[in-house]
Amino acid sequence: MPHTPSQALADDLIRRLDDLICDAERKTKPLEVDPYRSQLFELFVLADASGLMADGSEPDLSPDGVSRALAQHWGLAAAATSSHQSQSKLSPEHLSKMRLLWSFLRMWMEWQYAWSRWAEFRGAGQQLEPAVPEIAH
Repeated sequence: MPHTPSQALADDLIRRLDDLICDAERKTKPLEVDPYRSQLFELFVLADASGLMADGSEPDLSPDGVSRALAQHWGLAAAATSSHQSQSKLSPEHLSKMRLLWSFLRMWMEWQYAWSRWAEFRGAGQQLEPAVPEIAH
């Protein structure tokens, strides 16, 4: 596949996500709290603004696409296949990465859902302004 500007952006965002997630793992800090949460959200906003989270986008930065890219980079599919074939547990390293991936994906999916529904709720909020009772003087 030729290295298009979209692919270069997707590769950069995946690299930055990987760096943040691995930094949190090294420091044994949860992704769900700052500084990681806000930095991950900034990358989410960039991914969404790029149009690469839309259905059928290529490259794909949707939750499924990011999950595949990070899992491939971390060797999780091969580790899971090997673990299943040998009837053994995942290594602690791969298990840690799997947990981080789940934590990250939960946030990424929640943000995508909320982001996609923002206009709907914002519009509804404007139509449903609370009634303010008149006060007799």
